[in-house]
Amino acid sequence: MLEHQKWMYYPEDLVTEWKQAKDEGKDVDHLKAMCETVSKQPRSADFTAPADEIAKKIAEAPVVEGYPYTEPSALEDIRTARPVKRYNFTYKMADKTLRDKLSGAWTGRIAGCLLGKPVEGWRRERIEKLLTGTNNRPLARYMTANDFTPELIKGCAVNIDGCWADKIEGAAPVDDDTNYTVFALKLLETFGRDFRPADVLEAWLGWLPMLTTFTAERAAYRNAAMGLLPPQTAVYHNPFREWIGAQIRGDFFGYIHPSNPEAAAGMAWRDASVSHVKNGIYGEMFAAAMIAAAAASDDTRTVIEAGLGEIPEKSRLREAIEKVIGWYDQSLPYDEVMDHIHGLFDEADGHGWCHTIPNAMIVAAALLYGEKDFGKTVCLAVEAAFDTDCNGATAGSVLGMMLGAGGIPEYWSRPFHNRLLTSIAGYPEVTVEELVEKTVGFVIK
Repeated sequence: MLEHQKWMYYPEDLVTEWKQAKDEGKDVDHLKAMCETVSKQPRSADFTAPADEIAKKIAEAPVVEGYPYTEPSALEDIRTARPVKRYNFTYKMADKTLRDKLSGAWTGRIAGCLLGKPVEGWRRERIEKLLTGTNNRPLARYMTANDFTPELIKGCAVNIDGCWADKIEGAAPVDDDTNYTVFALKLLETFGRDFRPADVLEAWLGWLPMLTTFTAERAAYRNAAMGLLPPQTAVYHNPFREWIGAQIRGDFFGYIHPSNPEAAAGMAWRDASVSHVKNGIYGEMFAAAMIAAAAASDDTRTVIEAGLGEIPEKSRLREAIEKVIGWYDQSLPYDEVMDHIHGLFDEADGHGWCHTIPNAMIVAAALLYGEKDFGKTVCLAVEAAFDTDCNGATAGSVLGMMLGAGGIPEYWSRPFHNRLLTSIAGYPEVTVEELVEKTVGFVIK
């Protein structure tokens, strides 16, 4: 029902705007009560003007003294703020190896997404209850409808007709986490490697139904339909500008830049900047750079550090990922690492649950603790909760590129038979083989 659609009516999201501004170091404590009052009012034109006035006050608020982060959104400034230690790899790959790696990356993304999709939006306790009840804890395989007893269905409020691995019919179902990867392929087919941020938005308006977009993407879509252009589309009435949406869109740019994290991250910036700022942008650059590095390195620590090398050194995202690396170096158990992440970010709050940073932390932890075992890695990424299908997909894509299709047990592709459904115009159904063939055409060797 249209009247219940979210992320379109800005006054409802003023509390999220306030939280986002706090994250950015702005002095906005005095505006909290106003945001809470206006956000609770019924939808009405009467509250558009007050919301605009509050948004203006937030935008003009100064940064608190001593804020420790340097987080630009322009590409040149991001590159200037990168750390001294960065990774460059030499491209040495036979065509057969490249195709195997690309097949692994596409397969890994689809499989990881499918693993996490049925429990997207579930909180950690509910997921653990389901896994315990199906003798699948710790998570080690797909969750299936055949696992459920009537008591478990009732106790966990399970939708038996959901996207469980044994309920899909011969192809992976439509999902935004795979839609955007196919979208990026079509973007380059249409506009070429030199596409502009404005081309991304034009393609969104032409190829994506608005209600298949979410949070920051829906806000940017709305802004583009109003006539705004990037980067204004990323900031105008968009309190979701550091949420996870861009982080799930960068994989293809890593696929076509094997061994070149900088180029992958640069292309990812052009995509991310239409809807995100700061750490929202860095999330996509980080993911794309990791995937590019995974084509050249078989060490997950190196891959993660290569991703960090493409984002600002004094950013919240880099600081958070370095915490994960530190916990790993201290040999903390994975569950304890997840306790730390859940302690830092509230999964019951949308701004915490869907933010780039906790989800990127989960991906990094899954890659480190997964020990280059594909099934273990994607299962760790999903069992952690937060945005389960996004994190399963990203972790699966990175490790799939590293291992190649030959390193992914056939079990993980069996439910979808290497086929994918999308809502991207012109791609209603496509095979992994077709995706690989098209991807190879954009790789500069």
